[in-house]
Amino acid sequence: MAPSFFFNHPKPGDLSSYLSLILMRMGQGCNGPHQGNPPMISSLPPWPSDTRREYLLMLLATLLRRIIHTGYLTLTDAHGQGYSFGHPGSQPAAAMRLHDPSLHWKLILNGALHLGEAYMAGTLTVPPPYSIRDLLAVFSINMVSGEAGLFSPLVRTFLPILQRVQQFNPGRRARHNSVSHYDLSAQLFDLFLDQNRQYSCAYFHSGREDIDQAQADKIRHVAAKLALKPGMKVLDIGSGWGGLAIHLAQTHGVNVTGITLSDEHLALSRQRAIQAGVSQQVQFFLRDYRQETGRYDRIVSIGMLEHVGVPHYRTFFRKIKECLTPQGVALVHSIGRVDGPGTTHPWLRKYIFPGGYAPALSEIFPVVEDLFFYVTDVEILRLHYAETLERWAKRFQTRRGEAAALYDERFCRMWEFYLYACEMDFRYLGTMVFQIQLTKSINALPLTRDYMMGS
Repeated sequence: MAPSFFFNHPKPGDLSSYLSLILMRMGQGCNGPHQGNPPMISSLPPWPSDTRREYLLMLLATLLRRIIHTGYLTLTDAHGQGYSFGHPGSQPAAAMRLHDPSLHWKLILNGALHLGEAYMAGTLTVPPPYSIRDLLAVFSINMVSGEAGLFSPLVRTFLPILQRVQQFNPGRRARHNSVSHYDLSAQLFDLFLDQNRQYSCAYFHSGREDIDQAQADKIRHVAAKLALKPGMKVLDIGSGWGGLAIHLAQTHGVNVTGITLSDEHLALSRQRAIQAGVSQQVQFFLRDYRQETGRYDRIVSIGMLEHVGVPHYRTFFRKIKECLTPQGVALVHSIGRVDGPGTTHPWLRKYIFPGGYAPALSEIFPVVEDLFFYVTDVEILRLHYAETLERWAKRFQTRRGEAAALYDERFCRMWEFYLYACEMDFRYLGTMVFQIQLTKSINALPLTRDYMMGS
């Protein structure tokens, strides 16, 4: 039987009781950010609409006031009423304007999803002189030590189930997820990537490098960790547009097999290998990592682990071990999180990387240990991806009109939200990149890391 509270209407003017009822209604039947439709605020007691609207806006304002302690934010609601939060004149600063009254409750229930959706739809705008990057900076810098979300305890309780459902990526589903993102027009990626089309974290020695230099330095950094010798056989899992594989063949005289799930990647990679004159040394295949049967001296995987899913880690790393020669070396480069196991941001999972997840090291090492790998090196790249994303976003904005011609304005807003939101994740919210070097043999590499120096 339901608690008697649900059958009692609060007295007019009893704000605390009414807000409590809203919060309890929010919690009813919610098992995560994507389970069905959000609870209906319209099912509240039949108070006059003006009174309900006023209290709902007060709840939104109260929530923002609890969150914004650093910087300054101004909000104009869908009825033209203004609010301010934080400290005037402080940084970062931003403003947002709501154009749809439903956002008053959507942002309370699941702001992580609806903020991005509203910006895509144009029902949330950022008035000049501010940008969506400014708005995301205000929210992100305040979320570092901000309030826990309404459903955070519930999410933590059901985390293993959520991970298994959200990150279940068998072969067919993995290919579908890959195609949904990586088979977008090649012209789109040309608008913002470097000349070698590296769609992963660059490497910055000083932070002043342009994107072309930083991506070239990333490739050299990876190659140094592989300790390559001419004639070696190399497997590139998730080979992208082939830039790394082609460079390794040209510079180190190795033979590379690249595997991908993207038709766009496959076609362009093969074309680039022919143009570079290395098509005899470099071959690309449309192949899931689980289908690979070759034996290799070196295996490299850049930006692929994020698409594997925690339930499949044992299969992924076992396949690496099976394919490595006894003296082989593997390098896995991936986005990761510093705060332990979690789930993927709901907006990012829905619109950008379905099935994707940035793991914690604590989710990887138990698998690696059980398979008796030697972890011969771990490097954490902290702000490198933030710098990469900032440069990508600037290049995208410069050629935004071309992107709109390829797709539409809604797509452009989605893409800029994606780039800026991810930048903020790396700057403020505990997201990083790690590189893990693995061997099967204790003698596979030199005693010290001197061979990596100078990369």
